[in-house]
Amino acid sequence: MKEMMKNTGILLAITLIAGLLLGIVYQVTKEPIAAQEEKAKQEACREVFADAASFEAVQFATPDAAAWSGEGYAQESVDEVMAALDSAGATLGYVITVTTKEGYGGDIQFALGVRMDGTVNGISILSISETAGLGMRAEEVLKPQFANKNVEKFEYTKSGAAAESQIDAISGATITTNAVTNGVNAGLYYFQMELGGGDGV
Repeated sequence: MKEMMKNTGILLAITLIAGLLLGIVYQVTKEPIAAQEEKAKQEACREVFADAASFEAVQFATPDAAAWSGEGYAQESVDEVMAALDSAGATLGYVITVTTKEGYGGDIQFALGVRMDGTVNGISILSISETAGLGMRAEEVLKPQFANKNVEKFEYTKSGAAAESQIDAISGATITTNAVTNGVNAGLYYFQMELGGGDGV
């Protein structure tokens, strides 16, 4: 019995010390991690809105669930909205952070830059874990195809894009292509319906 109590005491002490050390590590690393995340966010904003002087977080409404699902975006979510401002403080457009759960390897998150007339400046991929050599080619294959396009909705094709609204699919990675395309469309739909821009006005 004494031995059991002794061992229990030792385990309790180890647990308390480990918990204390983890708490200290968290406190030490919390601010640098937050600063790094903020830096990555600002870089993504600048990538999709190079002519903006600054970016300001916007209080944004959650889209109507029925309408959102009805449009086919049940697997997509809008995580954050930043207004892109010029040097005088006028709104040039928005940077919309979107997460799609339709990726082959898990969630894909990206920033979408949209001007007030609905033109997509481009996307900046923030998080992706698709198959190497296939879905991971989204950065080189898909990303450039969305830039400087003004369409209501995109669609992907396997036979070569013949219209502004068409995106060439990544060969062998249609799931990733579909996920990114749906995510961009969800962001555009949100922009049109909730932010009063583009064709949704």
